[in-house]
Amino acid sequence: MKRRDFLRTAAIAAPASALAGPLAAPAFAQDAPHIRWRLTSSVPKVLDAIFGANELVSKYVSEVTEGRFIIQNFAAGEIVPGLQALDAVQNGTVEIAQTPLYYYTGKDPSFACFTTMPFGLNARMQNAWFYHGGGRELQDEFLARYNLVGFLGGNTGTQMGGWFRKEVKDLADFHGLKFRIGGIAGQVVAKLGVVPQQIAPGDIYAALEKGTIDACEWVGPYDDEKLGLNRVAPYYYYPGWWDGGPTMNVVVNREKWNALPRAYQAAFEAAVAYANSDMLAKYDAFNPAALRRLVAAGAQLRTFPQSFLDASWKAAIELNAEIGAKNAAFKKIMDAQIAFRNEEYLWWQVGEYPYDSYMIRARTRG
Repeated sequence: MKRRDFLRTAAIAAPASALAGPLAAPAFAQDAPHIRWRLTSSVPKVLDAIFGANELVSKYVSEVTEGRFIIQNFAAGEIVPGLQALDAVQNGTVEIAQTPLYYYTGKDPSFACFTTMPFGLNARMQNAWFYHGGGRELQDEFLARYNLVGFLGGNTGTQMGGWFRKEVKDLADFHGLKFRIGGIAGQVVAKLGVVPQQIAPGDIYAALEKGTIDACEWVGPYDDEKLGLNRVAPYYYYPGWWDGGPTMNVVVNREKWNALPRAYQAAFEAAVAYANSDMLAKYDAFNPAALRRLVAAGAQLRTFPQSFLDASWKAAIELNAEIGAKNAAFKKIMDAQIAFRNEEYLWWQVGEYPYDSYMIRARTRG
């Protein structure tokens, strides 16, 4: 039996009296409304691992609803600029946006908590916190202020620290550096003398090539190779401590969501959950080969100076305290997230980290 046929057959429980005659088509198929929504993304289509998540969601939502619920996807700039995707959903221009919420820290720093925070949760922890650690409830409470409902729409895994036109060897080298890095992380490095710049993905290459910026961070090898960033900045730094497990958020206009039939809501939630898992799997599968190609093409891998990492850690703690003193929502969310992170690392310290560390050492020994 095909998946769609099974879903249709199971959609309703037919009363015993109905079994005497021919099986009726499920009520879902008989009178379900035809609905067409639009989704705008903050990324260009060339970033297929991210934008492709939208196509998966549309595909499965359409299949499950027998073509009655259609979601049409648009890349950054096709309807609105990438950094205005959330606004377009909030004001009803489109029904859905795929966008990292930390792009909107200018509205409220609390947005960043639901994408990623400096020295925050890794990808698996982000999922665990959202689905089973109270994160979803906190997000729903916060986003209601903006007429939005939010979902996890994907994760890249821990990102790289980015591309630098010149080598940085100690903390002093960061002073005055024009660095494409957004949100809360931008405020952290600003404390260290960095000049943060928030630039949409499609504009990063040109800014780096022209020297408008001295360095940029985006995602990691697979996407960075597509953007060609190695052609204009040779030094490739890691780790991206501000993106330990960054979520690609999906937000829906709350009024539109509440008006959607429950069966369509269920189809959408299931499709987004699958896309969330699939995106991380793609990055884990594609990053190793892309990293090899970048290095073969001349990229020079570097670890961030310890002085920069330590100073960033200290600055991040200070910034969280400063924001939390003025913003009760931010403090509530971050207190919950930090408590969850600390508990998670109890397990990582015993289970995940020792295993991964041993396997990495075993690999290098051959």
